[in-house]
Amino acid sequence: MSDETLVSAADIARLADVGRSAVSNWRRRYADFPRPAGGTPAVPLFALDEVEAWLRDQGKLLEVPLAERAWQELRARAGDDLHLAATLADAGELLARGQAPSPALTELVAALGPADAFDVLFGRLQEVQARGSSVAHPEIAELMAALAEAAATVLDPACGTGEILLAAAGVGARRLFGQDPDADSARLAAIRLRLGTGDVHPGEVTIRAEDGLLRDAFPGVLADAVLSNLAVHKRSGMPEADPSDPRWVFGVPPRLEPELAWAQHMIAHLSPCGLAAALLPAAAAARRPGRRIRAQLLRKGALRAVIALSAAHHLWLLRRPAADAPGSVLMMATSDPRTVIATWRRFAADPGVGEPGISRAVPVIDLLDDEVDLTPGRHISAPAPEHAAEQFSQVTNQLAILFGVLGPLTPELRPAGRPRETAVVTVAELARLGHLEIHHAPVRGDLGTGPDGVLTAEDVTEGRPPSGRGMRDPRWVTVHGGDIVVATGGGRFAARVWDAGEAILGPALTLVRVDPARLDAHFVAGALGSSGNARVSMAQAGTTNSRGSTGRADVLRAQIPLLPLAEQRGYGDAFRRVAHLRAAVRSADTMAAELARLLADGVTGGTFEPPGIH
Repeated sequence: MSDETLVSAADIARLADVGRSAVSNWRRRYADFPRPAGGTPAVPLFALDEVEAWLRDQGKLLEVPLAERAWQELRARAGDDLHLAATLADAGELLARGQAPSPALTELVAALGPADAFDVLFGRLQEVQARGSSVAHPEIAELMAALAEAAATVLDPACGTGEILLAAAGVGARRLFGQDPDADSARLAAIRLRLGTGDVHPGEVTIRAEDGLLRDAFPGVLADAVLSNLAVHKRSGMPEADPSDPRWVFGVPPRLEPELAWAQHMIAHLSPCGLAAALLPAAAAARRPGRRIRAQLLRKGALRAVIALSAAHHLWLLRRPAADAPGSVLMMATSDPRTVIATWRRFAADPGVGEPGISRAVPVIDLLDDEVDLTPGRHISAPAPEHAAEQFSQVTNQLAILFGVLGPLTPELRPAGRPRETAVVTVAELARLGHLEIHHAPVRGDLGTGPDGVLTAEDVTEGRPPSGRGMRDPRWVTVHGGDIVVATGGGRFAARVWDAGEAILGPALTLVRVDPARLDAHFVAGALGSSGNARVSMAQAGTTNSRGSTGRADVLRAQIPLLPLAEQRGYGDAFRRVAHLRAAVRSADTMAAELARLLADGVTGGTFEPPGIH
C-alpha cells in the first residue's frame, strides 16, 4: 500500500471549512486544481500535499492542523473506512511500544503525549462510525464506576472500546477484565487502557476478543464489580441457550431475551459482596417472555434496583443472592447521577427510602403479579402535595417581582418627525470590508460526548443556555461574549448576542463577530430580525446554500442599515432591552405553568382553601 496520503472531496471540504459543492466547483473552475491520484471516477482521491499547496496558493487555507494531517495519514494507510479501526489499533500498538507510526502522528505525540494523541484519533474514528457506535456515554460509564465504589477488580463482559473500564480505572480499580466479540473493538480497548491508565500495571489489564455468552473468557474470575452497557446489543444475535449451562440459575433465557442472559452471566462473575450494573433497553423490564426470569431475580434477591435514566434506557443493579433475600427493590426515575448515587447509598442503609416522584422502595411481593413489570414509572408515586401551598406562594412572589421589572425593559423610542431614507449594506459587504467575520460550524461531523456546552438552534430562539454537550475541538467554532449567534426559525432570522461564558457553535448555526469600533453587536443582531430579512430567510428555506448545506442561516444576503456608530449604539440599547424583555416574558410563562401545576396539586391534596372560606 502506498504511503502517500490521499484525501476525498469531503476531506478537502473539511480542511477548507466549505461545503462539498464548493470543492466540485473548484475542480470545474480552476485548471490547476490537483488531479485525482487514486480512487474511482465516482469517488476520486487527491494527494494531500498537492491539495494543501493549492489551497494555500488560493488563500483558502493557512495551515492544515496537525491532528487533521495525522488523521488523513491514518486513513491513507487504512485504504477505506472499513479498515480504519484495525489501522488505528495497529498505530496504537506501535505507540504503546514507543514507536512512531507516521510522521504527523509522531509530531502529534510530541505535542500532546501518546495517550492524548491516540484519543484525538480515536475521537475521529467515533465520528466516522457514529451511526453504528456501541460506545457508552462517558456520563453513564462514570455513573457505573461511582456506584461500584472501592471495587479493585472490575469486569466488563461486553466492553466495546473500553469506556466503562477506563472510568473504573479512574476511580481506583486495579485489575481490569474485558471481553468483546468484535476483535477491532477489543484491540482498541486494550490500547486505550494501556495508554490511559498510568497507575494500572499492564499485566493487570486483560482484554479478550470473544462473545461472552458463547465462550466465557474468564470462567474463574469473581469481580468486585461487573459493569456493562448491554443496551446496544442486537437481540437477533442471541444464540439458543444450553439448558445445562450453570449460569442460568434464574432460568434458561429465551432467545429473544438476551439481556436476561447477560444479567445472569454478570451475576455469575460477582464476588459475594460485589455489585453488577447493567444498562439495558427499557423494554427488558416488561417483555412477556422474560417475566419468569424477572420473577426469580426478585424472589432470590438478586435484582436490587431498576433506575429509569431515560424513556429508552434502564440501569439494573444486581447482587449475588444471599441467604436472606431482601424484601424490597429500589425503583428510581431520574437522569441526575448525584441523585442516583445518593439514593442508592441511602437505600443500602434504609430499605424503606423513597422520595415522591423520584424513588420508592417497592415490596417484592407487589411486583410478583402476572406481568412482573419492572418499569419504574409504574411504581413511583406522584410528588407529595403537602408543600404545594408553600411553593405556590414562593412562585407567586417571584412572579410579582418579575412583573415589576418588565416596565423598565420597554425601550423609550418616539416616532420620527418624518421617515428618512436609510442606506443599507449586506452582511457580505460588511465582511468584505473587514467590519465583521462570519463563522460556521462544520457542515458534517460529530461533536462526540464531553463536558462542553453546545448551542443549538432552539437555544438561540428560546434564549436559553446551551442544552447540548460535546467535546471542544479545533474544527468547531467557539462562541465568546459579544458574538452574534444566528439561527433560522419561524420564517425569519433569530439572532442573539451571546453574553455568557464560552460555548460551542452547534450545527445549523452561524456566528457573526463584529468589530466593536465599527459596529454595535446588539444593533446588528436586532436588524437581522427585520421583516425584509425575514423574506431573505424564507427565500432560502429548502434551498442549498453556498456551503452545500440546507437549513443553515445564510446571513450574507441579509441587509443592515448603514448608520453612524453612535446611532447604532442607541438602537442597540433598545434591541438589548427588548431581548431582556422577551426573556423575562418567557420566564413569566414558565412560572405561570408552574403555578397551575402547584394549584392542581394543592387542590387535589387538600392543602389549599378557596377565597372566603374560614
